[in-house]
Amino acid sequence: MVSTSSTPQIAPVVVTIGDNPVKLWGLSMAERVGRIARANGFATADAAAGSLGNGPAVLSNAAFAWDPAWFRHISAKPGMVLTLGGVPALAHAADGEQAARIEQAMRTGSVLIDSAGLDVVAFESGPTIENKQLRKRETPFLMALTGETVRPIERASYFGAYKGVTDVLTKYLWPEWALVLTRICAKLHITPNMVTSVGAVFCVVATVLFAYGHYWLGMALGLVFMVLDTVDGKLARCTITSSAWGNVFDHGMDLVHPPFWWWFWATGLGTWGLAYDTATFWWVQGAIQGGYVVQRLIEGVFMRQNGTMHIHVWQRFDSQFRLITARRNPNMVILFVAMVFARPDLGLVAVAWWTAISCLIHAVRLVQAWIVRARGGRITSWLADA
Repeated sequence: MVSTSSTPQIAPVVVTIGDNPVKLWGLSMAERVGRIARANGFATADAAAGSLGNGPAVLSNAAFAWDPAWFRHISAKPGMVLTLGGVPALAHAADGEQAARIEQAMRTGSVLIDSAGLDVVAFESGPTIENKQLRKRETPFLMALTGETVRPIERASYFGAYKGVTDVLTKYLWPEWALVLTRICAKLHITPNMVTSVGAVFCVVATVLFAYGHYWLGMALGLVFMVLDTVDGKLARCTITSSAWGNVFDHGMDLVHPPFWWWFWATGLGTWGLAYDTATFWWVQGAIQGGYVVQRLIEGVFMRQNGTMHIHVWQRFDSQFRLITARRNPNMVILFVAMVFARPDLGLVAVAWWTAISCLIHAVRLVQAWIVRARGGRITSWLADA
């Protein structure tokens, strides 16, 4: 019998090479890279010349700014070097000898001449990677960081933090509004949790307004909340300040409040003289509340059975349907249209029907996934195959 043994893989240290006085989102490159490294479970080290040692290292050139998705990609690929204009911007050296070569090129801002044993990837070639966290496949940004490029890089960083698969309002209507607010918050050192807290107040007040039939004002405050719901996540990703508590706070609010909005929208109809009879009230609420729970359960079952892959990234249809599926934002569009015609009662009935239809479509997709697996097929994301 032949015995084999494997050497435990040493986690690379993360080092920022060079100095750059220009800051991004109020952070120096060393601070930004350090936050990204710690968020991904890596240790950092000083970048004194000749101090890298003989072990593996992830090297970041302070002359460049890059999307955190590049770090997650390259940190898993020893020997990979990402270049811009031929100059190494981010690299994963497998050992000290590779690190020394890459470090020299980074410090001098020169082309990596000796690339033996390295997988050099030019950013200009348009390499794409899958970002499972944000449900998209893209070429994340990489740019030289100078005083003139700060705003374009911040813009690229902000839009890079957007989910590729989300609802139509979040994707198309308020990105520009949220970008302005994100910049203001970063400049004033307002934390993502502060933004979430302010948004929660607007959410609660909107709920109360719905209960008393003040739909237009409620929707206005709800709109503020929905925009802030975008800002907190983008601020956390851009400033690398995501936290476990912040994630629970933000997503907990997202998960809990919609049923209350739909319930109190119905109770507020009495002030308009449009109250439902008892049977209609419970039919509408049963469809909306039950459909909301069932749809969430279907999404959870799909993720559990398919390696945490979200149902909305299975095939292109699923990603497109996510734009309009019966979630809070698309439902608010329906209610807004109904309010234009002064019929908030019919708007909620339409939400009930759309929730039932959306729930049915999700159930069909879950069954189709079962059939694919039963026939020996594999469920993979179209983003991974793109």
